[in-house]
Amino acid sequence: MILVTSAFVVSSGLLVASLHAAEAASRPTGKIIGMYVHQHWPYNHPYAARTWTLDDWRGYADGLSRLGYNTIMIWPMLETMPDPLTPSDEQSLRKIEAVIRMLHDEFKMRVWIALCPNVAADNREAAKATFEKRHFFYCDTRINPGSPVELKRFMEWREKLMRPLAAVDGVAVIDSDPGGYPGSTNAEFVNLLVEHRKMLDRLRPGIELNYWMHVGWEGYCRFYKTGRFSWGTAEENTDVLRRLKEINPEPWGIANGLQYAEKLGLASRVISFNYGRIEWEPSFPLTNFTGETAYEGGKSTTARGVMGNAQTHCVQLPNTFAFARGATGQPLTDEDYVRFADDLLTGCGPIIVDAWRALAGSDATKMDTLAGELQELAGKDLKPGRLKGLLFGDGRRFLSDLVLQLRLRAAWETFRTAVEHQQNPKQSFERFVTAATDWQRQHGYENAWQWPGMDETLRKLNSPEINVVLGTQFSIESGPDPASALSPFEQLQKRFRETETYVTRLLEAMKTASKAMK
Repeated sequence: MILVTSAFVVSSGLLVASLHAAEAASRPTGKIIGMYVHQHWPYNHPYAARTWTLDDWRGYADGLSRLGYNTIMIWPMLETMPDPLTPSDEQSLRKIEAVIRMLHDEFKMRVWIALCPNVAADNREAAKATFEKRHFFYCDTRINPGSPVELKRFMEWREKLMRPLAAVDGVAVIDSDPGGYPGSTNAEFVNLLVEHRKMLDRLRPGIELNYWMHVGWEGYCRFYKTGRFSWGTAEENTDVLRRLKEINPEPWGIANGLQYAEKLGLASRVISFNYGRIEWEPSFPLTNFTGETAYEGGKSTTARGVMGNAQTHCVQLPNTFAFARGATGQPLTDEDYVRFADDLLTGCGPIIVDAWRALAGSDATKMDTLAGELQELAGKDLKPGRLKGLLFGDGRRFLSDLVLQLRLRAAWETFRTAVEHQQNPKQSFERFVTAATDWQRQHGYENAWQWPGMDETLRKLNSPEINVVLGTQFSIESGPDPASALSPFEQLQKRFRETETYVTRLLEAMKTASKAMK
């Protein structure tokens, strides 16, 4: 397997080097307007980006480019790929290689790759699942950046994985979540970035290295050491940038941290990663219609531009549109939303926008009415519009998804109201469980589920089965258990692993509780 993989990555790298110089001139030269395609969670097609085909990528990129996006950043999940690679991992690398080429050639887009700084796979655990079905926190390890032996082995494997992807324009290395090592220092982190710079130069000179400032390296390393979360301090964040400035790992940039970059004369290198404005993650898939939040996220740019993100891209279309309107300096009105929706499915704009707006509200009756109307519409002949690529080839699925979401939200509001008013919740809870099961069966997402008031409402049922599962919901504010035999970092690892299947465990507990109700 390794011999086959090595031949594959070497030949890919040589081809990339010979072609890239001529292609680079066709890249966009203005400010970045980007979308981050996050692949952490394994769930169904087309909801999880891991499952996308090349045609899915082409359609999505076509839609994004028509909205004004000119950059896509992909997390290819190299961190979970075992040595030796499974066939599914090889296929994923080949697919992302083809995606990069397609985004360059057909859409003239910039392409970046996101990497965790020091996360690698537990080879034995990772090999138990295909790339598409693999849970990140079942198989992730952290290498000690202070160990020359571990660091060398880590970077050698990462370089092999990166060779097929060497046509990328930039690589963003995040400082945390996930990433870090208990007690590690900024000096060790900057050395990690330097090793990545050397790797990129070997792959293809000219790949931009971007430091993605998030929690802060030392802040997250403290979290791993103590189990108590805190953001990196201003002094720590400035220290990292000062060290990078001294090293000057050209070409390089900074994602976030404008206030620190300005103090060091580095503001021109900063791109704004306005995380969570389109969709937070991890989150149970549900279409967000929070126009101002997404719109202002797109407007809040820096010298180099702005990057948005989503987890379930095919259901986050209204906020994807709103973010682009803000980033391109265009207004955002109700009429704009209707035109956008009509460009998805011709003639369906008004009812689609009504559905998006209803999902953001609390009128259960309105949601149920719209669900019925959309279900009827989904059975008719549909005419895709010019943004049909955002529908991932299936307008009927898009409408059916809205039906399932409206029924779920209507059931939740009815159940929540019954509990709040101390009414018998049996019937409304049964409906909520059924609707949640139906929608989850469609998308297959299993990780965190944190709706406002959900934990409190479910606990009022006094169900032992539900409460046990609720107790495993990961909260970054929770400190370590002093009675545990596990270290704070080991406790965090356990909580992250448990969260990987939180939704499925909660649904089973809810079904049990529903059957027991009188």
